[in-house]
Amino acid sequence: MDDTITLPAILEAALAQTLCPEDAKRVRAGIADAEERPVTLRANTLLTSADEVEAALADAGIRATRVPWYTDAFVLDEVRERAVWDLSLYQEGKIYLQSLSSLLPPLVLAPRPGADILDMCAAPGGKTSELAALAEGAAHITACEMKAPRAEKLRYNMEKLGVRGLNLMVCDARRLDTFFSFDQILLDAPCTGTGTLQPPLGKSAERMTEKLLEKVMRSQRALLDRALTVLKPGGELVYSTCSVLPQENEEQIATALKKHRDCTLVPLTLTSAGEDLDEAEVPAMPASMQRVLEAVEAGDIPTLHSSLTGVVTVCPTRLFEGFFMAKIKKER
Repeated sequence: MDDTITLPAILEAALAQTLCPEDAKRVRAGIADAEERPVTLRANTLLTSADEVEAALADAGIRATRVPWYTDAFVLDEVRERAVWDLSLYQEGKIYLQSLSSLLPPLVLAPRPGADILDMCAAPGGKTSELAALAEGAAHITACEMKAPRAEKLRYNMEKLGVRGLNLMVCDARRLDTFFSFDQILLDAPCTGTGTLQPPLGKSAERMTEKLLEKVMRSQRALLDRALTVLKPGGELVYSTCSVLPQENEEQIATALKKHRDCTLVPLTLTSAGEDLDEAEVPAMPASMQRVLEAVEAGDIPTLHSSLTGVVTVCPTRLFEGFFMAKIKKER
């Protein structure tokens, strides 16, 4: 990594204290390589198909490669976002610019048609619309956003992307009424964003302070607590951040599980924790989740070692932002 680049102190501390030397080296190299991160996008299958998007991109002279573990997603070659903004595909809501890492949580949650789904921190709506598309437009989605201007942006995006029947709540999800209950919950929590660093770092690194870390950790704890409270028995939650700091990730999950004894981790591995059971007793893994975990196991999605077994921390690289995911199930 370029020696002139100074990482935020909170990230330097994590690299020195909690990551093994090899992983610390990989994080540094990944942040350096992120300067050349390509444009990635998702075909919005509520309004079009991936084949139509692929053909339209080719007609526009844009070379694109499909993502093996999510064939609705594309990596563009030698083009910047501005070129995409001019496409009718973009203007009509048929595509959504989205990082590869941010595609992962909805795929792991695997939204079901007919399910009551909560997106706790929804704006600007990339993951919300992905949830709707994965559920073929047949899920009952509630999206929370506490700031009115961001909620209006979310509403606009959902209308543009063809998300119908969305229940948009302008509220602080930490105070969501416990009258509500949900089958599936996505909590893409506010965080320091240490996984999103790209050179030149500038102000993006300056804002990643100890004060910010303390603030977002308090919010993460409260959001996780409320999420596990309103999760229905038998329901599942995916917690994610775009950070590689254990304080925001593994430590938050461990704390939440100590309080919510009726909840357990769903291991994000291809081998089931119940592998000694009769095959008929082990629930089938959703296909979208299986494809992600196959890519993790094959190294196509690069990961870091974690102090908590069964979670995934994506290593920042040229293609991927640093990212964390954990899946939790509430007992029946």
